Amino acid sequence: MKHQASELPLGKPQARKKAPRIAPLLIALTVLFTIIPLYYPSLRYNSNPKKINQASSFHPHSEITLEQNNDQDHHLVEEGDRTLAAPKETQGDDDIAERPPESSKDQEDESADTETRTTTKPPEIDLPSSTESGLAIAESLDKRADQTSRGQEQVINGKKPARPGGNKERPKRRQHDFGGSPKEREMPARRIPSLSGGDGGLVNKSQELIEKKGEGYCNLFSGEWVPNPEGPYYTNETCWAIQEHQNCMKFGKPDTGFLKWRWKPDGCELPIFDPQQFLEIVRGKSIAFVGDSVARNHMQSLICLLSRVVYPEDVSITTDENKRWVYKDYNFNISMFWAPYLVRSEKTVPNDVTRPFRLYLDEFDEDWTSNIETYDYVIISAGHWFFRPTLFYVDRRLIGCLYCPQENVTHLKSSFSYRRAFRTAFRALNSLDNFKGVTFLRTFAPSHFEGGQWDKGGDCVRTRPFKRSERALDDYNLEMYRIQLEELRIAQKEGRRKGLKFRLFDATQSMLLRPDGHPSKYGHWPNHDVAMANDCVHWCLPGPIDSWNDFLLELLKREETEISFS
Repeated sequence: MKHQASELPLGKPQARKKAPRIAPLLIALTVLFTIIPLYYPSLRYNSNPKKINQASSFHPHSEITLEQNNDQDHHLVEEGDRTLAAPKETQGDDDIAERPPESSKDQEDESADTETRTTTKPPEIDLPSSTESGLAIAESLDKRADQTSRGQEQVINGKKPARPGGNKERPKRRQHDFGGSPKEREMPARRIPSLSGGDGGLVNKSQELIEKKGEGYCNLFSGEWVPNPEGPYYTNETCWAIQEHQNCMKFGKPDTGFLKWRWKPDGCELPIFDPQQFLEIVRGKSIAFVGDSVARNHMQSLICLLSRVVYPEDVSITTDENKRWVYKDYNFNISMFWAPYLVRSEKTVPNDVTRPFRLYLDEFDEDWTSNIETYDYVIISAGHWFFRPTLFYVDRRLIGCLYCPQENVTHLKSSFSYRRAFRTAFRALNSLDNFKGVTFLRTFAPSHFEGGQWDKGGDCVRTRPFKRSERALDDYNLEMYRIQLEELRIAQKEGRRKGLKFRLFDATQSMLLRPDGHPSKYGHWPNHDVAMANDCVHWCLPGPIDSWNDFLLELLKREETEISFS
């Protein structure tokens, strides 16, 4: 039993043997829990940068994409990484295809959705020539082309030069708008003074572009519409040059009050167009209209006003939109060069103007540039076609698009192509060896859709002009107008070196105030079987744009006066 009793407490010696094993464990745990809290914060601080770096390097364009959301100028994303196809196709010719963009609110809402999508899923660039490298080429080309314009407000801001020894930092996103000073690019369009605003900021800017300011000078383009009981000066029965979709009288426009207004500049009078005086001034000369269907609208107004004296002879040698009219008794001719984009362009689908176009933004449109040298006066304009789906090319490489469904193409604003097109067009005129004419830039004429978008019931039913205190230039209209002024300034400076004249023909303020002069639904007979959009882009003839030829005559008189005193 003793032995057994002595065996009973065998567990005690075993427990005492285990104690030394537990003590080191307790000591180790104590040390461990003491050290971890001391080092854990630093370990946590050092781990996150590694994770961020890994995330940012996961996709080569992730940093560029993230920066887009905070970019104040909205040059790259505002029009949207749109996955929609071309706008709703409509009946008719090129005029019907020429429509303004969606409302700014819809654009902003869609842009917000786009930025969210772009941040979470950066665009993959897998084209044979990536749009990123294409944009770099575009910048390089513009830098070389604008070397002659140094001293002028810089229109292109390139990348910063590489640091000595190599730049190991990820490059910042380039500015792709190709326009304005850095300060202007950071400024939203709505913050820029409007034409009708209190301080008239853009009116002052446009005045700076009017080079001749002699005795009795006044700015023709700043003013109001005043009653004119004498109008109109022709009708649809006395002029055969009116196209059907602008023949508002024929199709029963109920209110004819839009015919009873004239433009009154501040501080002077603008005489009503005198056809005989005009023909004497242009005797032995020629005028070319270069642009879209609104440019053709202007030319047809001129022909109708001149029809009070004489009709021209159509000597066109083509069956397309390019036309040529001759007034033989005055050795005077008028031509229309169809160039809605001003630069070389191609249809993506032959014989279908409703499908996207390819725009070669750095290439001249030789259909007009190769035939313009002999003209004494060139009136160049463009506008609403730049809101259509388009693919942008520079150096024959795709660099971006507007309203295209592809996700692997950089989505750019319409202002991107608009600025580049005018720059290329002016560059073409300045590069012609034998061109000695005067170029007039007729500025953008706003449309007046109200109550909906152009394809969703928008219409223009007002019967009186606005007062300038009632309407301000804003949104895309303001942006397009500003681009035209900036590009004209550059062309003027280069033109002076070559002995060429570039003049401002400012139609923007006057036409902003004329919502009552569009055809609306009165450009065709009512047809319940065919849905046709209301036309708030073009202008009735006779109508408000007859005043453009009041402007034109006065501008030509000023040119003649300058020549006589030079």
